[in-house]
Amino acid sequence: MQKTNREKTVVSGKNAVLLLFLFALVLVAFMWAMVKIFGAPDKNYTRRHDPEERQVLLSMTEPETEPTDPPVVANYCYPELDEETLILDEQIDCDLVMLTDVDSAKVLAIKGKPDERIYPASMTKLMTLIVAIEHIDDLTATFTMTDELVATLQEQQASVAGFVAGEEVTMTDLLYGAALPSGADGTTGLAISVAGSESAFVDMMNEKAEELGLKNTHFMNASGLHDPAHYSSMEDITVIMEYCLQNDLCKEIISTYQYTTRPTEQHPHGIELTSTMFNRMYGTEVEGISILGGKTGFTDEAGQCLVSYAETEDEHCYIAVTALSKSKWYNVYDSFKLYGVVTGTYSLDTKPAYTE
Repeated sequence: MQKTNREKTVVSGKNAVLLLFLFALVLVAFMWAMVKIFGAPDKNYTRRHDPEERQVLLSMTEPETEPTDPPVVANYCYPELDEETLILDEQIDCDLVMLTDVDSAKVLAIKGKPDERIYPASMTKLMTLIVAIEHIDDLTATFTMTDELVATLQEQQASVAGFVAGEEVTMTDLLYGAALPSGADGTTGLAISVAGSESAFVDMMNEKAEELGLKNTHFMNASGLHDPAHYSSMEDITVIMEYCLQNDLCKEIISTYQYTTRPTEQHPHGIELTSTMFNRMYGTEVEGISILGGKTGFTDEAGQCLVSYAETEDEHCYIAVTALSKSKWYNVYDSFKLYGVVTGTYSLDTKPAYTE
């Protein structure tokens, strides 16, 4: 029995639908295979090629990272001379002096060159103090003085605080012992406690000098004993002092007149330590400004030297450096003259009361 035309048309329609279904199925299978092989198409292609959209996309897709701190740069600039700097000569007894206005970083008065190389002697101990303080975790920790240490310092004829072999000395007492009487027993004890040896500690001092950007300073020991390769300059000493003043403990120590160490078996009443600077002055000799702290120094090669800081009543800070002096009193009176430049209350023509 033959099919009618209508029935043939229906069959043909069914076949067409079946073919379309099979074609669609094959197409889906093909696309699925392509995705497996090549990956999904990049729906963000347009966004990646639009500059604004690209930044948005990158912020969404790039992994977050912790922000890195900028490198630490010491915030201490060298004091500068200008046309207003007072050039000193015969009014001053020391070979080299420099007065700096800390707040403006201006040299107010000078004799000699600010970068002229000098031997800093015990002014070195400013750097010793600040490096030690920055690395001491426990100020009550102790260091035991040894026979070898004490004997070596005696042989070197170094100035000492008076600690003896076998004595257990706290870090605080070592700091004051190094600063006030300028004790090499204090500096050596600090160096060994902090770095394991004085030579390793000196490396830390030179690293700090580099960090501060010092141009003409190199250390060979922690106490300031003479060595041809142990040197600094007036401007470098000024920067070191300014840096020390930013540390509360260091500032307190170099501003102290007298201090008594804690009692020990060897010193039941402690040791009374006196500042080598404040036993030569009160600090109030120049009207209108107070000399609040500092550090002396002396070796045969360095001569007498002194770095000090002073403040006016409005807390404006100044630093004076005096070096290559033939008398410890020249340093004192020349410092008075320098600070008198600020206040106008101390004549440059003042003669030292003592000259020995």
